Amino acid sequence: MRIKVCGITRAADLQALVDNKVDYAGFIFYEKSPRFAASKIDARTVRETAGISKVGVFVNAPEEQVKRTVADYALDMVQLHGDETPAFCAAIRKVVPVIKAFRIGDDVDWTTLLTPYLTVTDYFLFDTASAKGYGGTGERFNWELLASYPFDHPFLLSGGIAPEHAGGLGVLDIPALFALDINSRFEDSPGVKNIPKVQQFVKQIHSTIIK
Repeated sequence: MRIKVCGITRAADLQALVDNKVDYAGFIFYEKSPRFAASKIDARTVRETAGISKVGVFVNAPEEQVKRTVADYALDMVQLHGDETPAFCAAIRKVVPVIKAFRIGDDVDWTTLLTPYLTVTDYFLFDTASAKGYGGTGERFNWELLASYPFDHPFLLSGGIAPEHAGGLGVLDIPALFALDINSRFEDSPGVKNIPKVQQFVKQIHSTIIK
């Protein structure tokens, strides 16, 4: 199982992810986020960092802005975390692989929600629904809902994942679960990662994962 650490704002944290063999680093390009990457970490630093896949997170951004940021930061993938249409996903996917995020509440109709996006994305991401906006709640949705996920389309699990969840997550037997996306529960403050917590989580996941 792969691991993505989202909300990176510091060069030192980015390098620490590389050193700890984290698979993906997420950079949030949403101005309302306290982890807004463009004001905190320069494009050249991200562009020149090797050894990790770089994911740009966007919320209802214009197509040209997304494409320009992909080029400036040398992003390997884009995560669309707003209300983007299937057509928008398809347009971005011509340039870079696409993760489409969905906010999950108390129940979910997987088929109705996801079918329009199956052919225009590479991955889904499931986060916790919030009345306050687009993710970032630090809270979990009911992960038991994942047992009824009907597709082979790979997905990332997000929303309230904390260090203490490592043991249970590492042995989840859900074939389409591609990666875990961690963020606020591994911080000292918004955008400032607690690297020892990340390091321990990575070790636990890698040691308990179903082969």
